[in-house]
This record gives sequence, structure tokens and C-alpha cells, in this order.
Amino acid sequence: MYLKSTTLLLTVFALSLTQAQETQGTTFGKGLFNLVGQDSTWSMKVATRMQFLAVSDWEDDTKNEANFLVRRARLKFDGFAYSPKLTYKLELGLSNRDLSGPSVYTSNAPKYILDAVVKWNFYGNFVLWAGQTKLPGNRERVISSGNMQQVDRSLLNSRFNIDRDTGLQLRHHFYLTEKFLVREIFAFSQGEGRNITTGNLGGHQYTGRVEFLPFGTFAGGGDYSASDLKREPAPKLAIGISYDHNNNAVKNRSNQGSYMENDLGFYETNINTLFIDAMFKLKGFSIMAEYADRDAADPFAKNADGSLTGDIVQVGKGLNLQSGYLFKNNWEVSGRYTNIKLDKDITGKDIEQQYTFGLSKFIVGHNLKVQSDISYLDVANKNNNLIYRLQFDIHF
Repeated sequence: MYLKSTTLLLTVFALSLTQAQETQGTTFGKGLFNLVGQDSTWSMKVATRMQFLAVSDWEDDTKNEANFLVRRARLKFDGFAYSPKLTYKLELGLSNRDLSGPSVYTSNAPKYILDAVVKWNFYGNFVLWAGQTKLPGNRERVISSGNMQQVDRSLLNSRFNIDRDTGLQLRHHFYLTEKFLVREIFAFSQGEGRNITTGNLGGHQYTGRVEFLPFGTFAGGGDYSASDLKREPAPKLAIGISYDHNNNAVKNRSNQGSYMENDLGFYETNINTLFIDAMFKLKGFSIMAEYADRDAADPFAKNADGSLTGDIVQVGKGLNLQSGYLFKNNWEVSGRYTNIKLDKDITGKDIEQQYTFGLSKFIVGHNLKVQSDISYLDVANKNNNLIYRLQFDIHF
């Protein structure tokens, strides 16, 4: 299966090259090469990136575990088709972590496709997206994993994010003043997560987001890139609010987590998630803050006779605060505090608090960097954890 997929990919490359009028070289981190059609009606930028991670985990001096792995390995394609107003993005994941999670609902196959989306600027500032891509949820999740301030995302993201799904998104923006930018996003999606092949088991998912940038846009899209690599000369602020309603959801974390099964097949309940986030940057200094809140109409999964199945919706709240300062030699120090408070009466889980200190060296921005961090995880009534991570990141 893997051989067939690789052969197909190489065939697509060969066909693209034979039909292209020109192949343009790029600078480091801006893609391997750009292809342009003979009649200039299409383009394709081909890029790749890899992350190599080492982790050491200590649990109250009783357990020590060390791992070395390829955290991410991705192929990325983007460009336009027929008109510059019709663009697309295709991103494939090739590492074991990218492919993990095969089940009967993904045809028991590896989940190669991360993004497969077409974007049509059909009128003015309106853009319609169609396909599989990230939903407009919390800011930290929408920021690319290659543009993180620390080695990886926070506990808030792992507990509450709504990740990717398949459907439609309508996006629009306008200016209140010469600088004050407002963005609006509405998404209608299947509600099961990415690469589902057997249909929609519950209802559908509806996500709305509005963003406010009172001081104008960030340099280089910096409101969705961690660390102030552009060293904003004046204050820049972005505030976002998202609300997600998953109607008749069948997973215990909205469109993420595990399926809630019962004697009829699947337990269904409405799950709502609220995100409030902000990004601030100035002269190498950055702050990102996020709040998440998830509730459910009935978080206890039940059988037809009302008996409990044992599955529970992971309802609760989360807070993440992180900040960093980038020195002129492109070393950055950063700190993060995360508080996860799932409803103990429902989930039975205690409060989690994590403190993280990070040190990064940006050689060519986020495209070539070395990052390390150390985290202390404090969980009430349980053994505490100390985690050290070292990661090398390269983008072509």
C-alpha cells in the first residue's frame, strides 16, 4: 500500500513537470520549486518539512522514559487553478504520528490527508472554502505546527481543540477604520474529524469566529505565527472569539476523541465549545492567551434503557498563557502556564497545571530552528511529571 502511494505521488510529479511551462527556483523555506502551466492558467508550489524530536519523561523518580522520533514529516502543495481567485492547498502527513488513528470509520487505512481544500474568492472580500482543513477554532491550533513558539502546543489544545473536518467555510473581512480590521468566519462541517469515509454518524457541526485587529495587520501574518520574528515596530493586537456547536455529536471531545458507543450503536448529544484568544506583539516581545470552555446537553453516555455506558463527554474549562522575548541574536526565551479544569463531578479528573520554560534558536526563522523546553506537570492526587524535549525543525 505504501509503495503504491509513493508510486502514484511520483507519477503526479512527473506529469506536472512535463506539462509545466517553467519551473522557478525559490529561496530557503519558500518551497522546493514552483510550477507554472504552459498557458499560465495554473500554478503549484511544492514544499516539504520535517521535525525530529527527542523526549525524556520523569515521573516522581519512579519512572523514566526516553523517545526519539520523527514527530512530523509533511508534503505541501498550493497554488491557483484557472484564476488567481481560485486557490488550493493539499498537505499530506507521512510520519507515524501523522498517520495514526486508523479505524473502521477511516476504512482502517492510514490518514494521509491533512488538508485538501479549494478557496474561491467569488465576490469582494468574500472567500468560500470547500474541502478538509482546520476549523476556525482556537488560535494555537490554527497556527501551523511548524510555527510554534515552543516544541509543541499546550495541554489546552490537546484537551479542547476541534482540529480538522470536512465541509464548507465562508470567510469575509472589512475595515472599521483605516487600520481596524474585522474578520468573520462561518463553517459548516460533518462533525466527525478528518478522513472519515463511512458517512456522518451524528448530526453536523457549526462553527463561527470573529477576529478584531485594532492596530492593523501583523507583518507576515504574524497573528497566526508564534514569536515576534518580524520585531513589530508598533503594538499589534489580535482578539478572536469562536463558538462551536456539534449537533448530535458521537465523540467525547466534539469531533475529536473516542466514539461513545451504546446498545443502539452510538450515543449522541449536543456539544458546545467556546474559545477566546488573543495575540500581542511588539519589538520582539509576544504574548498569546487562550481560554476554552466545553459543555454538553447530557455528558453521560447512556443505553436505550437509561443505564450508563461509562463513556463521558470531556466537559470543562482550560486556560493557557504564554509569552516570549526574541533577542537580536535570534535566541528566544519563553514561558507558558496552562490550567486544565475538567468538571470533576462528571469526568472524575483532577485539575492539571503545567509550567513550561522554552529556549529556541531561530537560524532561518521558523524554517530552520532548534527548540527545547522543559515542563513540570502538576496533577492533583497523582504523581507529577517532568518532561524535557529537544526538537530540530527544517522546512524546504
